[in-house]
Amino acid sequence: MQSVPSDFLEINRKKRVYLPFNGLSYRSPNERVCDFSEVVMPLDEERARFEASRCIHCPDPAPCTIACPVHNDIPSAMWLIEQGKFDEAFDIYRKTSSLPSICGRVCPHEQLCQGSCVLSKEDEPVLTGALEAFVADYATCRWFSEGAVVEKMTSTGNRVAVVGAGPAGLGCADLLNHRGHSVTIFDALPQPGGLLMYGIPGFKLPKEVVIAQVERLQKEGVEFAPNQFIGRDRTINELFAEGYQAVFIGVGTWIDSTMGIPGEDLPGVYKGSEFLILANCDRKHLPENLKNDFKIGQNLVVVGGGDTASDCLRTAVRLDTEKVTCIYRRTENEMPGSRKDRDLAREENADYQFLTQPIRFIPRDDGHLGSIECVRNRLGEPDEKGRRRPVPLEGSNFIIQADMAVLAIGYWPDKTIGETTPGLETRKWGEIIVDPLTGQTSRKGVFAGGDAVTGPDLVVTAMAAGRRAAQAIDRFLMEND
Repeated sequence: MQSVPSDFLEINRKKRVYLPFNGLSYRSPNERVCDFSEVVMPLDEERARFEASRCIHCPDPAPCTIACPVHNDIPSAMWLIEQGKFDEAFDIYRKTSSLPSICGRVCPHEQLCQGSCVLSKEDEPVLTGALEAFVADYATCRWFSEGAVVEKMTSTGNRVAVVGAGPAGLGCADLLNHRGHSVTIFDALPQPGGLLMYGIPGFKLPKEVVIAQVERLQKEGVEFAPNQFIGRDRTINELFAEGYQAVFIGVGTWIDSTMGIPGEDLPGVYKGSEFLILANCDRKHLPENLKNDFKIGQNLVVVGGGDTASDCLRTAVRLDTEKVTCIYRRTENEMPGSRKDRDLAREENADYQFLTQPIRFIPRDDGHLGSIECVRNRLGEPDEKGRRRPVPLEGSNFIIQADMAVLAIGYWPDKTIGETTPGLETRKWGEIIVDPLTGQTSRKGVFAGGDAVTGPDLVVTAMAAGRRAAQAIDRFLMEND
């Protein structure tokens, strides 16, 4: 696997500009669109200590701790950072989280810990996410540079198969490994990380950060088995036959939703996950079925309003495009994705068209996508989720020129595991049914968590589900022993 650069914390540290996004430092738009390097600049030690000193250490349990899906002891971490005890602060995060360097970057902190900071009532909240990323990077660099000393746990002799190397699988494997169980992570893709490696662009989450997390788990004893599609290359039953006493399924949601309109299968029309993988990943990390020629269009249209749509937009502006447009069938008020990401996309010269709905993809003479027929909408009555329904306006049809379109309209789990595992109960669209407290499925010894259970959700909630299941798996194994 690719090695971790020892100086990745220092990359671009001197290139800073302050923008009005929660007091963080961002690279300027003109500079950042020229590459896929991280947009949010990491804190330095002086800024980290000052920022942490702003925490007023609310009584336990603090609002930020309650709002965190894994309930990190944020006030204690803030006190240690203020004192310059960065390694000790990292140890606080590691008690409850397997992915501090990742969650510190990709969590929607303004909706979770940071958004619950009591200082926000009269002042700016403490930058809890950036501080979590800072201490995680600091500790990771020291850990690798000082020889990666690993404390080996006494082995229980039990073997656990984790299916899926994304946040749920990594969280589950991390905790089980520290309980002394032998863990192997099976994944269909060549490089571990799942969504973290293949679905989140490098300007939000540097690949080096994900690789460092994987290498640390490897050095601590977790084994990785890439290019293994469980349910096709081998089944859950076969994993048990090979000697694994328990299995955790954390395969995420990789099946893109479709629109069901004419021309959706034209050359030049991409699914969101396919586009992000092709545009963001090193060719050596691509699965074999995607190692084909990838030529970016000049007029690129992204369909959708979630975080994936923003990721596709911001990826496209970094490529050789002339115009990048997002079309969404409701107004911006109904968009489910992060407002901050949309603001960053606008700074990077992406355009938005609201109340706009595609009804047909139109080919050029050579059969490639050439344009998109759309209609204008108005908002009608609320749907079952409370969002006002888009209602097409009769006679409002118009054409958008586009030689590439990306459909970022949602995801579903792959049904293969459910269809090849006797006794495993799933829902209509393939989500695995579990006990929400333990992750136990209907099949004895099989546990599951993350997006494969809930549908698309946050990285931190997937990781938390993996850790909850690991605790249940640990009890299951010890009881059976």
